[in-house]
Amino acid sequence: MATRTKRDAAGFVPDSRSLDRLRSAARGCEGCDLFRNATQTVFGAGPAPAKVLMLGEQPGDKEDVAGEPFVGPAGRLLDRALEEAGVDRGQVYVTNAVKHFKFVPAERGKQRIHKKPSRGEIVACRPWLLAELEAVQPEVVVLLGATAASSLMGPAFKVTAHRGELLPAPDEFSGRPENVLATVHPSSVLRAPDRDEAYAALVADLRAVPA
Repeated sequence: MATRTKRDAAGFVPDSRSLDRLRSAARGCEGCDLFRNATQTVFGAGPAPAKVLMLGEQPGDKEDVAGEPFVGPAGRLLDRALEEAGVDRGQVYVTNAVKHFKFVPAERGKQRIHKKPSRGEIVACRPWLLAELEAVQPEVVVLLGATAASSLMGPAFKVTAHRGELLPAPDEFSGRPENVLATVHPSSVLRAPDRDEAYAALVADLRAVPA
């Protein structure tokens, strides 16, 4: 039986750590099958270097159309929470663990519904995240939800066990980032039964980001 060839984004990632070069190369990524149905690659956005890197799961419907991360309702909520937590938005780079929108086809006239990426899709896209970390050199990575946490820390890491804790980053990153902080994805706040309470908890978590 023939051995199945591993497929991921590594072959599409250039040696350069210029964000412009990375973003340009990512447009042609076919490291997993998600590129087939998504409108476009949604790469990260923000300064390099940056104090903080916010890592989400994947682009949503709005982001897939716009080609920019965190521009929908969850992104606006995150911006408000960062401001309230005292985190300088100008020092924040935002990106996602998976760069293409995975969705359930919508009924006519309705918005497409996000579908959780598989472990294989998360792993396939990880070379882009590693390249972004090298380019951005953040002091802290904020993990927004379980998929983001899994992509950086491995599948055994549980957000519920470490939420709001400033933890040392894995040794593989050689001190850059120095720390990680896990919290929920802002989209979960929008779905929460008590949105005010969920939002206050998110802000409280973000206040643990070093000044």
